[in-house]
Amino acid sequence: MATVPTNAVPPNPSAAPATAAGPSPEAAGPGGGRRPRGAGAGMAYGLAAYGLWGVLPLYFAVLAPAGPLEIVANRVVWSLAFCLLLITAIRGWASFRAALASPRVLGTLSLAAVLIAANWLVYTLAVLNAETIQASLGYFINPLVSVLLGVLLLKERLRAVQWVALGIALLAVLVLSVAYGGVPWLALALALSFGFYGLVKKNVGTKVDAVTSLSVETLVLVPASLAVMAVLASAGSATLLGHGPGHFWLMAAGGLITALPLLFFGAAARRLPLSTVGMLQYLAPLTQFILALAVFHEPMPAERWAGFALVWLSLIILTADMIRSYRVGRRAEAAERALDRAAAA
Repeated sequence: MATVPTNAVPPNPSAAPATAAGPSPEAAGPGGGRRPRGAGAGMAYGLAAYGLWGVLPLYFAVLAPAGPLEIVANRVVWSLAFCLLLITAIRGWASFRAALASPRVLGTLSLAAVLIAANWLVYTLAVLNAETIQASLGYFINPLVSVLLGVLLLKERLRAVQWVALGIALLAVLVLSVAYGGVPWLALALALSFGFYGLVKKNVGTKVDAVTSLSVETLVLVPASLAVMAVLASAGSATLLGHGPGHFWLMAAGGLITALPLLFFGAAARRLPLSTVGMLQYLAPLTQFILALAVFHEPMPAERWAGFALVWLSLIILTADMIRSYRVGRRAEAAERALDRAAAA
């Protein structure tokens, strides 16, 4: 899924969050100020981005009989190919070379690449093993994990309401552990890998755009991905070239499917307030959850419903607090500007 601040990290099973701007300068103020310029287009881009991330399990389902390792390896290779074409089209080679020439940026993006590869692999493994519900859980709790990482690693201080949300989330994990007969490791692995990914990408900030970031990360992963593809081919278990042109092009489409929602997200983030982006992020795991029930017919006993209900309650509390805090901040900024204008007059 592009990069946003950790309190609104997109639950993207698919892409590198790139450094997205927070609210646009023209964002509407709380109390009904100006509507953001291009807000309608921004909402359309946001819905397209999170909608595509939400239906990603359907794409993996049609890639059978390819396994998780082959799918991720191909996704990396074809994503890089698509990104390099895109860089050529937008004349972004200078930014790409600058990122590779900076040891700090390259090192940070290399670590991010390892984390996103782990995230992609776990997500693909979950979907192919009829655990899409657990995959959706991972992205539902990702914002909560990001908040927790901020407390533990960045020494951020939480408001009482945020502590309540985290407490309810912890209770939800306990309930779901009972429901699953063990800790939901797939969900936790997804949330933690993407949470740490967002934390690492925060060190890059706005220095690297979304396309350059994804290009560098996939470039770092390409040697290992090509090695995996070679090993699978030598073992006779690769499917890329042995199941007809339709399967080949579906595998190759992984590059487009990875990069396109990332670009949509970047376009949305430039046009929408952070609070709107923060609410849109739940569309992807919600879509995955619905697909798991309606299309994949995964079991959902009452105790799992109880655990998910607690997760959703904690997210409602966290999101409401985020929106309130955002609006208070906007009011404070507006008041400060008014005082500055009065003083200047």
